[in-house]
Amino acid sequence: MTSFEETRTIIRQDVERTLFGDNSGHGIDHIDRVYAMAMRFADELPDANRKVLMLTALLHDVDDYKLVGKEQAEKLSNATEIMQRAGIDESMQTAIKGVIANMGYSKALRGVRPIALEGMIVSDADMCDAIGASGTIRCLQYALSDKGSGVVFDPNVWPNVDITAEQYNSSGNTHSTDSFVNHHFEKLLKLPTMMMTEPGKREAVVRGDVMVQFLGAYFREQNFPKWTKFLDAYLISLHEVGKK
Repeated sequence: MTSFEETRTIIRQDVERTLFGDNSGHGIDHIDRVYAMAMRFADELPDANRKVLMLTALLHDVDDYKLVGKEQAEKLSNATEIMQRAGIDESMQTAIKGVIANMGYSKALRGVRPIALEGMIVSDADMCDAIGASGTIRCLQYALSDKGSGVVFDPNVWPNVDITAEQYNSSGNTHSTDSFVNHHFEKLLKLPTMMMTEPGKREAVVRGDVMVQFLGAYFREQNFPKWTKFLDAYLISLHEVGKK
């Protein structure tokens, strides 16, 4: 009889094959970081079902709309097939797919957030890997990949700081104000305010500071004082939102 650890290994291998060749920051390196962080968060949250948590962390991006399109993303086809091949029972499949279906920034813009503790943990870990030093590299990877805008920074295009779900991804993976720099204002700098667990909140504070320091240094080096002022004002507005 196959042990759960053996099943977990089989699923990770299948996930790696599914994501092979990705150059947008959603490859197996991202999966492994999210998995490790989720397990670390779970050490403080013992009520979480660790088996559901492990498999959710491994499978959370195999049907990401940016990789497979919106139609397949809604069906969770890859996650379903991987779990079926690994012999995961129906009740656990349902639990895992229910968690994944409520994760993601574009869903959060529509008011959809994880309800299960396992989903909160993986969501926090996933969002934490989008920020900080690793997140900065991933953001640049994505912008320059075949799925991104191809724009690092255009000082004449200001971010849509109040972007809606429809504006964010209605026409695909990018939009009119999208760029590496603008993505920080349209999404990444907001993520620390969206954490759902205490360990996630603590981790996000540290990583958020890294992003702010990077952007501040970048604008100074580029000699764009208007963008430095914009960053300062934006951070004040985020702080005000956080106090409410």
